[in-house]
Amino acid sequence: MKRDSKLSGVLHVMLHMAEVGRPVTSETMAKAMQTNPVVIRRIMSGLRNAGFVRSEKGHGGGWTITRDLAAITLRDVYAALGSGELFAMGNRTESPGCLVEQAVNAALNTAFDDAKALLLGRLEAITLAELSADFHDRMVASGKSIDLETVHAA
Repeated sequence: MKRDSKLSGVLHVMLHMAEVGRPVTSETMAKAMQTNPVVIRRIMSGLRNAGFVRSEKGHGGGWTITRDLAAITLRDVYAALGSGELFAMGNRTESPGCLVEQAVNAALNTAFDDAKALLLGRLEAITLAELSADFHDRMVASGKSIDLETVHAA
């Protein structure tokens, strides 16, 4: 089963953007996410609508982060991406006539709702600033420096 990695990828790119300190093109981000620049522009439009990024056209243009990383939570980014399904599992049918399946659905729905609330609460508790600090700690420990233009070159 294929997992939806859009949130992970966007967080990855946003942290790179924060490091660069200048506008980053959709083409550069597409290389980092191993996708097409059109996909990046579609994703970034949701972040722009949420007020997290802006784009500049022309030479030297690209995408920049507009808010302090401490003011953006992982849940904020998840919501800006359209709040997709969190879990691949679900009920076989939503409105079953079978009483057994109704009992199964009731139990699963409660479990899914509890898990979703727990996950969303955790995403709300983590900011991009915390991810950036963790990245910096890892970079120092590794002795490496990161350059968005070259780190993901294939």
